[in-house]
Amino acid sequence: MKRSSESQRHQSKAKQPVMEEDKVKSLFNEKIWDPEFQQGLKSEISASKPYNWGSIRDLVNDDLLRAVRKEIETEIHFTKKETDIYKVNQSGDLANLSGLDWSDLSRLPNLCKLREILYSSVYRDVISYVTGAGKLSGSKMDMSINTYTKGCHLLTHDDVIGSRRVSFILYLPEPGKTWKEHYGGGLRLFPSIVANVPHSDHSAKLVPQFNQIAFFHVQPGFSFHDVEEVRVNKHRLSIQGWYHIPQENEPGYIAGEEEKWVQTNTSTLAQLESSVLQDYEFPKSERDILPYHQVKHFEKIIAANDVSDEVKDETPLSAISDVGILTDSEVEYLAEFLSENYLSEQGIKNLQQTFLEKSHLQIDSFLNEEKSELLKKLIKSDELEKECPYNASEVRNPWKTAIPPHKWRYLYIDGKSHEKFGSEQDILNTLNKEELPNYTLLRKTLDPSANETECKLIDVVEFLQSSIFKKYLALVTLLCPLSEQIMIRRFRPGKDFTLATQINKSELLKNVEGYVDAVLEGSLCLTPTDGWGSGEVGGYELYMDNQDDNADKDVEDAAVYKTDDTGDSVLINKPPQWNSFNLVLRDESVLQFIKYVSWAAKSSRWDISMQWDVKTVE
Repeated sequence: MKRSSESQRHQSKAKQPVMEEDKVKSLFNEKIWDPEFQQGLKSEISASKPYNWGSIRDLVNDDLLRAVRKEIETEIHFTKKETDIYKVNQSGDLANLSGLDWSDLSRLPNLCKLREILYSSVYRDVISYVTGAGKLSGSKMDMSINTYTKGCHLLTHDDVIGSRRVSFILYLPEPGKTWKEHYGGGLRLFPSIVANVPHSDHSAKLVPQFNQIAFFHVQPGFSFHDVEEVRVNKHRLSIQGWYHIPQENEPGYIAGEEEKWVQTNTSTLAQLESSVLQDYEFPKSERDILPYHQVKHFEKIIAANDVSDEVKDETPLSAISDVGILTDSEVEYLAEFLSENYLSEQGIKNLQQTFLEKSHLQIDSFLNEEKSELLKKLIKSDELEKECPYNASEVRNPWKTAIPPHKWRYLYIDGKSHEKFGSEQDILNTLNKEELPNYTLLRKTLDPSANETECKLIDVVEFLQSSIFKKYLALVTLLCPLSEQIMIRRFRPGKDFTLATQINKSELLKNVEGYVDAVLEGSLCLTPTDGWGSGEVGGYELYMDNQDDNADKDVEDAAVYKTDDTGDSVLINKPPQWNSFNLVLRDESVLQFIKYVSWAAKSSRWDISMQWDVKTVE
């Protein structure tokens, strides 16, 4: 009975009249029906780089598009959305208009008309022909409206979701005015080193104009693109959509084709989680195994200090164990770098208790004043007086560029020799080196006068690598470090980020007795400017819960991790702050990322990133 009533209600809806072909054609620029124009566009697209893409200026009737823009401005509600991969103002899915009464759509007649002609058979045939993508579905509609305002962006991805075959963007910035390149908001396309590994830098860019459409054949592992950040207080309005593989009872339908396509072609997220591509990721997540005698020493320290809370409350740290206490010479060494507040017996005990309760520490003013002021002076000087390289080919020793850019992009120093990643052979050559990090050796290759900042940062890294600091770390966390990886990083404004990923557990340490299924992560933030607190310019380090098994990754963009509206999934949100040390015990259920740094940031985001495999000690 329920099904019958629903059916009757559905049948009673008034439907939008189907437009005749002549009417559809009249609403487009007449040039697109010209066989000579189509052939020229097809040739242009087939020869385009870095993959098959094209654009058409003045696509549809100008009056129609102006009316569409007015309807959007007056009738459509936009919601600000921000994740690791984008920041955008987004409307609902226009495909949902298909299920509404025509009377409900009467306030959006021009938008509905535009949607109908874009999915009309005659226009789809043109797109199918010029892109060489094959037949396209007219029933599976997939459109949304986005407005990119100042600070909005969309990071690198390849649009491989479900049955998408062609992507398109119809631009609607303010009509009658030129959208200039320095406004930002351009569509940028990235060449690939090999399949699923895009170059760090784009090789083609489209500066959008009113009534211009850009489109490309979705090519798994190759159609990488992004939308550069909008830098001005203007609205870059656009309609984003996709054409899909033909559905059942449509021309061009092939039974089983969509299922095969979905199974064969992985989304950007699936690529990032694939072990197949790990050889092409730099920097490597491999952590260096600590010497056996060091680990045993740390075990004794932890065992001596890991006493019950009752005893700990009544017993001073110095009386717990002679093994666990820092010697005078060790305290003296630590004091060369660390603030004395965190070296006293009570200071260590306070840190220890906080970490045991929360599995997380935030330590402000971590380095002592002398080291802090020197580093701040040098980093600020670099920001003001040295030109920061923005293209991978311009990056010089000791810095490198993290790749691939659909996972992360930033500058880093990892203690190894300089590398270039212009081709697959470059990457294979690097893999064949099997080079271990050696910051001491790296420093000898640097000119101290030209690289004073880098040399002083390496001093801090060598301190963090010392057995005395790791003993201090073991005292604070009561976890035994088994391995380590330490890097210096710089996230450039308008360029750099990391997307949300899970920890990559070390296969070498899986079977170590007492191994906890987690990694201890540290980040010493050395960002020399303020203005980061609101989060508007990005750069914040965010940890979030990833235990939602109900996400429909065929419907939602699997390249995007979402936080819920209440923010319940966010565990830690740490904006850049000078000389702040963030320490987190993290397992596989927790995602972490550094949010894209906006052009509006006053400086780069600088930090020293640390990871230790750790185990508990009974």
